[in-house]
Amino acid sequence: MEKIIEITQNSPKKISRRTLLGGTATVAVAIVQSASGKSIQKAIVEDPTKQVGNLAGEIGTRSSFVKSVKKPSDISSRSPLQDFYGMITPSDLHFERHHAGIPAIDPNAHELLIHGLVEKPLILKVADLKRFPSVSRIAFIECSGNFRTGKEEMSPQEICGLTSQSEWTGVKLSTIFREVGVKPNATWFLAEGGDAAIMTRSIPVQKGWDDGIIAYAQNGEAIRPEQGFPIRLFLPGWEGNTSVKWLRRLELSDQPYMTREETSKYTEGIKDGKIRMFSFDIDARSIITFPSFPQHIEKGWIEIRGLAWSGRGKVIKVEVSTDAGKNWQIAQLNEPILDKAHVQFRHLWQWKGEETELLSRVTDETGYTQPTLKQLVEARGSDMGGYHLNPITAWQIKKDGKVLFKPESFR
Repeated sequence: MEKIIEITQNSPKKISRRTLLGGTATVAVAIVQSASGKSIQKAIVEDPTKQVGNLAGEIGTRSSFVKSVKKPSDISSRSPLQDFYGMITPSDLHFERHHAGIPAIDPNAHELLIHGLVEKPLILKVADLKRFPSVSRIAFIECSGNFRTGKEEMSPQEICGLTSQSEWTGVKLSTIFREVGVKPNATWFLAEGGDAAIMTRSIPVQKGWDDGIIAYAQNGEAIRPEQGFPIRLFLPGWEGNTSVKWLRRLELSDQPYMTREETSKYTEGIKDGKIRMFSFDIDARSIITFPSFPQHIEKGWIEIRGLAWSGRGKVIKVEVSTDAGKNWQIAQLNEPILDKAHVQFRHLWQWKGEETELLSRVTDETGYTQPTLKQLVEARGSDMGGYHLNPITAWQIKKDGKVLFKPESFR
């Protein structure tokens, strides 16, 4: 493919022969007229097969033409869901959520203390954990506050980019529980992180026995510092803050600890002035990632694509509406369809140029179907806070092909 460098005659900057040649490529220069009648100098660089490329390096890089980045704030950064093609999130594009920044931890000095209602308290180094039988599973993590709305110019990344999916490798928590001898009256454990916030959450012991993991690897490499290096707790399907990063302590008890993060935070208001606590499960959710803002579409056949997931098990069905929710069609799910994992869906649609809205909704294996915002409000009350909101998302398609988010209404 030719690389075109355009230089207008009124350009204040001069382009040197060295810049045009790019080192070794040969260049043909032509004066042409643009559609507006303006004279343009075009430098046509020969295709890459005519010159030697960069040599092998120590670390691979993305193409300079690929601009996928996370969208950061002071406490989090969001994954660019609209840019992904598979079910695995690249490690460096996994969303981040921190309470006091990212600690720098020496893995050789880091220790995990396990104590409380156990027969044999232990202090394990990272190397000790790696001596236990390992397990790997593909599953998502999602922040319970993963929903934003309010304006039309919002991408999937901005609306719900606080979810990502990786292959996590580590030791089953049940293996460690057997090693320390968890006492029968232990029903909860405290997970404590080694960051400046000393992030702590109370977790039912049964979740540890079921599928909890102490993870030290992500997508085939050591967990990155942003994701909890050198070790983190991973609780598939549960709100992200329970999967405590930079894990340094597990304390077994017969009751929850009522920490700051589960009393003043990560609770939701419901009807009659009540507060819901320990709402661990992530509810089923889906979002169309193409077409979406800021993309434009053209008339013809379009493959609608998106992601669906549930913290309660497998996705069994995704439906798509191309007429603002009047009618729904079954979308195709891409294999593999895994437990508590992102699943890609797709649906072929012919757009004829009319204004419309595109929506998706998911049903998981428990029979739960993703609700509208109106249904959420009816179930919980209008003062439900910012946690565990998973409403159906709508995209507006304009006659010129422009795609805009439709801020949630109470329809």
